[in-house]
Parts: sequence; structure tokens; C-alpha cells
Amino acid sequence: MTERGEGTAGELARVVGLPGAILLGLGSIVGTGAFVSIGIAAGVAGPTVLVAIAVGALLATCNGLSSAQLAAAHPVSGGTYEYGYRFLSPSLGFSAGWMFLCAKSASAATAALGFAGYALDLFGITDTSWRVGLAVAAVAALTLLVVGGMARSNAANAAIVGFTLLVLTAFVLLGLPVTLDRGPETLAGTFTGLGDFRSVLEASALMFVAYTGYGRIATLGEEVRAPRRTIPKAIIFTLLVSALLYIGVGTVAVGTVGAEELARLTAVTAAPLEEAARSFAGPALPVLLALGAITAMLGVLLNLLLGLSRVLLAMARRGDAPGTLSLVEDRTRSPRRAVFAVGAGIAAIALIGDVRITWSFSAFTVLIYYALTNLAALRLPSDARLFSRWISGAGLIGCLGLAFWVESGALIAGVALLVAGFAARALFRREREAA
Repeated sequence: MTERGEGTAGELARVVGLPGAILLGLGSIVGTGAFVSIGIAAGVAGPTVLVAIAVGALLATCNGLSSAQLAAAHPVSGGTYEYGYRFLSPSLGFSAGWMFLCAKSASAATAALGFAGYALDLFGITDTSWRVGLAVAAVAALTLLVVGGMARSNAANAAIVGFTLLVLTAFVLLGLPVTLDRGPETLAGTFTGLGDFRSVLEASALMFVAYTGYGRIATLGEEVRAPRRTIPKAIIFTLLVSALLYIGVGTVAVGTVGAEELARLTAVTAAPLEEAARSFAGPALPVLLALGAITAMLGVLLNLLLGLSRVLLAMARRGDAPGTLSLVEDRTRSPRRAVFAVGAGIAAIALIGDVRITWSFSAFTVLIYYALTNLAALRLPSDARLFSRWISGAGLIGCLGLAFWVESGALIAGVALLVAGFAARALFRREREAA
């Protein structure tokens, strides 16, 4: 395979440079986390959600650096699924891939439902029965876009990210004066509420998921040019920008309306920032914010379709998924069948219709996935290591520690799906051997 160009039959092409990789990371992060998950976490931890945002950012940084050095050493599609096979064991590699598919499909469904919530709110439609249908329609439309290949997806993502960043920056800047005025009341419990450590840890787990879009950069490693240089730089820059943005958005959102009201708005409308903006700005900002949320959710959904389809492609290549999903279409260099399979799975999860359920489930499964990422990074040989081992060790302990503070229902569902995944894997392998 060449460093750049179209690749050969059955391979993906290296068409993503540093700017494109950064935009892919930001497009995967700056969406559901800012527009939905901060409100969900506020419902769990109250004003201490701001501490949870910072804790999530610290853990994401450890995991991001582990992902960066693994992707630089082994730049192929599949992310921790491939790293697990290479540095741990086939069973742990499969566990990582399966957990990623489950976790990020739930995240993608959350993004689709969030998009629908903001879109309906923008047009004044209060009937929530429309939300699921619109979410499924969005999944179908973006699936068709991703099938067209990386170049087309990259162009759409760049436009989405640019507009989203502009709108969220306007929200923070315009909301700061009101936050400074109301802050002594609305932000009073930011540190005094830390005694309820269970709520803080659960909210930290929920917010950690909001940062993990940087993983798209690693899972698309086969399509990144100069991966050893590009991937670490892109991940670090992406995490820095997203952490600053989340802290700013969270401070203004809680500071203007209060954590309790923000959580209520999330549950009722799935469009909390738009409603928060109405409390301190004229009609223009809420409309822009709604449009920004709509584009941001679509950007997250777009990037998750890209990342999930590449992991499914890698699993199909190894026989851990149906072999027919390993086909890469010659003209577009797109894993067409894997993209369609992922789109169908996301649409099915979106039928649940509740962003709290889909996001909580993704928290447990993604924490297990990144625990395996850090474990694989600890096994890297010294000549392939870019960062200290203690970073990966801290990430491993943090992920395992937070994984068991999510809702018990999400934990049970995650374990059940892992068992189901191994059963399906055995079936796929038996059919492959029989053929």
C-alpha cells in the first residue's frame, strides 16, 4: 500500500491528512456531548457536572494518548479490535471490537435522536412521536452519503464542523455575562456537592463518552496519510479543543438556567442548549443554536458511520463477522456492505427513542473498550512507544473504575451483549470453516 493514493483492490485509500483527521475527530466529538450529554450528566450530578466534564477530559487524554501511539505503531482500520489481536489475544481483540460496535452504535442512535429533537423544536413541533421517524430517516440519508466514499464524507464533515464550532463559540461568549450574574446561585454547588461521589463518578463516565470521538482518527488509520506523525497530532489537538469547548458550554448552560432546569429540558425536549439560549439572548441565537445542533448531530452520526463500518470491515476480514462484509467497492474505495449493516443497526437502536437509555448504555461498553485500548498500549515494545507507560496505566485504572458506576441496567445489558457477541462469533467461524 502506498503512503497516499488510491490503494489496491480490497484496500482503503490513504486520503486523510492532518486537517482532515482533526476535523474527523472534532466532528465525532462536538455534537452529542455538547448538545445532549451535558444535560444528561447534569441530571445525575447537578452543578458538579462541571467537575465531571473535567474528569472525563483527563481520562480521555490518557486514553487518547494510548490510542495515538497504538495507531501510529499499527495504522490499520479497526482500532482497538486490531490492537487487541496484535498485542493481547484474539478473544480480547474480539471483545474490543464487539464492545465498540455496541457502544458507538448506541452513541450514533443518541446523535440521531438528538438531531430529531432539535429539528422538531426548531420548527415548533411538540409531538414527540415524530422524533423516532426523523432519527431513522437521518440515519438512512447519511448511510447513503458514507457509502459514496471518504472524499465525499470528508467534505461534508468539514462544513458541519466549521458551522458547529462557530455557533457554540457564540453561545459561550453571549452567555458569559449572564453566567457571571447568575453564577453565585446556579453554580454554588459545583464543589460543595462533591460529597455525593457516586453521582459525580456516574456523570464522569457519561461525559467521558462525549470525548471519545477522537477514536475515529485511530479506527480510520488505514486511510490516514503519514499515520505515525498525523494521528498523534490530530488526537491531541482534537482533545484540547473539545475539552475547552465542553467546559465553556457546560459553565454557561448550568450558569444561566441551573443544573436542574438543564436536565429537565434535556428530558423533555432533547434540545437543552436552545432552550437555555432563550433565557439570555434574542430570537437569533436560539435559531442558530438549533441549526448548529442539527448539523453537529449529523456530523457525529456521519463520523460514527465511518468508524463503525471500518471496525466491522476489520472484523469481517478476520472471520469475526460475516465475510461478505469485508468487500471494498473498487470505485469509491468504500466498504459498502459494512456501511449498510452499521446503518441498519443504528436505525434499530434509534427505535428506543430515549436519549438517556442509549447514552447510558454506551457509557459502560465504551469504557470497557478503552480499558482494552490502554491494556494493549501497555504491551507496546519500548521502541514503538511515544508516551510514558504510566499514562496507559492511569487510563486503564480510570476506565475500569468508572465502568462500574454506570446504571446497573446498562452494565447488565453490556455483559449480556458481550456473551451474545461471542456466541455469534462462534457461529460465523463455524460457517466459514464449513464453506
